[in-house]
Amino acid sequence: MDNGDFDRALIGAAFALAGERGWRAVSVAEAARRAGLPLDRARERFPVRGVILLRFGRLADQAALAGAAHEGPHRDRLFDLVMRRLDALQPHRAGILALARALPADPCLAAMLAAANLRSMGWMLEAAGVSTRGPLGRLRRKGLLAIWLAVLRAWRDDTSEDLAATMAALDRALDRAERLEGWLSGRRTAPAPPSPPRPSAEEPRAPPL
Repeated sequence: MDNGDFDRALIGAAFALAGERGWRAVSVAEAARRAGLPLDRARERFPVRGVILLRFGRLADQAALAGAAHEGPHRDRLFDLVMRRLDALQPHRAGILALARALPADPCLAAMLAAANLRSMGWMLEAAGVSTRGPLGRLRRKGLLAIWLAVLRAWRDDTSEDLAATMAALDRALDRAERLEGWLSGRRTAPAPPSPPRPSAEEPRAPPL
């Protein structure tokens, strides 16, 4: 088993455990045992539990980037990239929702994921042909992160097979971003990036994966 297959097996087992018992119950050793993987290699590949999430985020990025279009409007290319990234989350839905419920009580983990996700948004933008250089590039990354979090909240509640409600939420969010002159085109200095709706106190935040 190569490293890629090993990582996917352990990550899948970790999210399966999270879906059954909650994220707090997940450990690298338990996930390795669940997947029938050797513990010494699991220790080498995943020295701490947070690496599970960082490596999963990279796998989700790779799944999105593997199908990146090289032509067409920036907006359409971003739509496709974000949906491809969501498709990588779909098989692990129960575990990701369990993670979302645990994040408010773990600010260090939430901060780590937010930073990793901001890097991922840079990759999505560059793959869509949108520059992330300079102050405007930083603004674009933050804007796409806001869109990603808003779409994750729609995905959390979308139980349809075709994710129609999620796609509609992404479409609306990209429409709002496109109306912010310069956010994608760079023709002018852009205003503040689009902000997702603030969740209520009872509503768990979606995970920034």
